[in-house]
Amino acid sequence: MAGGLGFNYNQFLLVGMFVNTLFMMTTIGITSLVEDKSEYFTQEMFVSPVSRYSIALGKIIGASVGAIIQLAGLFTMALIMGITITFVQFISLLAIAPLMCLVAGSLGMLIVAFIKDNRMGSIITMAITFPQMFLSGVLIQINNSSGILHVLSRIMPMTYCLDLTRAVFYRGTLEYSSIVLFNPVINLAIISLLTIVFLIIGTYFFASAETNR
Repeated sequence: MAGGLGFNYNQFLLVGMFVNTLFMMTTIGITSLVEDKSEYFTQEMFVSPVSRYSIALGKIIGASVGAIIQLAGLFTMALIMGITITFVQFISLLAIAPLMCLVAGSLGMLIVAFIKDNRMGSIITMAITFPQMFLSGVLIQINNSSGILHVLSRIMPMTYCLDLTRAVFYRGTLEYSSIVLFNPVINLAIISLLTIVFLIIGTYFFASAETNR
């Protein structure tokens, strides 16, 4: 897979799996709200004199911490495979990790807002997050994708998260222009918009459903 690419594929894959791990673990962590809903625990939270968005952000932070801890296994595997990165690149990845978790958490809130069954929540979460691993460029480059694959890759939130992370990781290197798709400002703007929209819609409908039960 790495033949003729012109860059270190192992590093490329490491960054991809870094974002994918944060995205999937945070989203899965948020879906625990479905179980809380079935046990009426969320009703008790949302009737408390605390902002609904503060509660949602608190849940996202909790899921994010768990996702970031999962990165220890990823970096351990990278060491075993002999994947080397600089200290600056390592710190850059850790610095951008909370933003990736926030995007994933807001997507998770949007998912749980319309799901009532815990089992169905797990299925839908995997159905939304798993395809992104293949379509957003985690494993292979999507720079030259065309047709339906091109369209699908551009509507995946993880595409912009991953591209921004790679822009930070490869900043100042020769590989930057051949790996990064968009200007980091564009990625950040899209990510910010998606996060705000997902969080507002997801929290509103989730809280409204709990209030009306």
